[in-house]
Amino acid sequence: MRLSFWLRFSHAILYGFKNQPILLSNRQRKLSSTGKEYCRTIPEIKIIAAGSSTLAARKKFSDMLTGRKNNIHLTPMLLQEGELFGNADLKHRMLFGGLPPFFMRKKLPETRYSEWFTSYLARDVQELYRVDNPSGYIKFVKLALARSGGMFVASNFANSVGVSRETIERYLHIAEQTHAVRSVEPFSTRATTEIVGAPKVYGFDTGFICYAKGWELLRSEYYGELWEHLVLNNIVGMFQEMRIKYWRNKAGQEIDFILQKNRNKEPIVVECKWSDRSFDPKNILSFRSKYTEGKNYVVSSDIITPYDRVYDGITVSFVSLDELCQRL
Repeated sequence: MRLSFWLRFSHAILYGFKNQPILLSNRQRKLSSTGKEYCRTIPEIKIIAAGSSTLAARKKFSDMLTGRKNNIHLTPMLLQEGELFGNADLKHRMLFGGLPPFFMRKKLPETRYSEWFTSYLARDVQELYRVDNPSGYIKFVKLALARSGGMFVASNFANSVGVSRETIERYLHIAEQTHAVRSVEPFSTRATTEIVGAPKVYGFDTGFICYAKGWELLRSEYYGELWEHLVLNNIVGMFQEMRIKYWRNKAGQEIDFILQKNRNKEPIVVECKWSDRSFDPKNILSFRSKYTEGKNYVVSSDIITPYDRVYDGITVSFVSLDELCQRL
């Protein structure tokens, strides 16, 4: 079972003498002071910390963590982890999301969503960032979830939330730091024909995206959008150091994700399709006319056996999400 399932709570685990684990409750917000004292007096101590306390700890003793820490982003459940809970239903995973207390429900827990936002605001936001307009911030987060996967234009959010553009940019920074959203920057060589500035912003969990959009039942037209989020979640969860971007030119042609293992590696194309039958190669061909080196993948929910097709000399591999992650 993945680390995320047993570190969902605000605790720290110290690995002390003989690597024996010691669980420290963090309800009183003592992690930063306790961890700092352990680091000072017992340099060989190992700490695994989860929850919002890690943000506070980084602020309070970042000097002592230099060269001594590794950050792990614990995403919502990976797609294959539904089997661990006896439920491999893909559509259930999309609608209920990947947080185990929500995923394990048989009915949508409407009150739990509002409770989560209240807890998130008090524990992760106000305690660390002191937002002057809490209701405005939560309105922004819900709006970002409702518009998840779209290009982020700060002025549009400012008009909707009723705050300044600068405030929206601060809200986005806080939401990213607390992992409520993730920004995906455009891939570009700054050509005049490409989008170079506007990121796409993705919500952290499909269940909360459906809640923010008011989707209580899934329609077929929603599947592709939510599938794209599940693909991103798996990539982020399994490849922590992967550089993830998107590509779009000014003619409107777009690639969902451009992956690079480091800056100098050739770009890997990932197109997300609910069904491989809906794939049109024109966007990949347009991208590869400029960036010729790299693998091309179409990842679909209905592919069991991977296969390749060639379009104008460009090979495209059609794969499942599990197969994609194995090849990456």
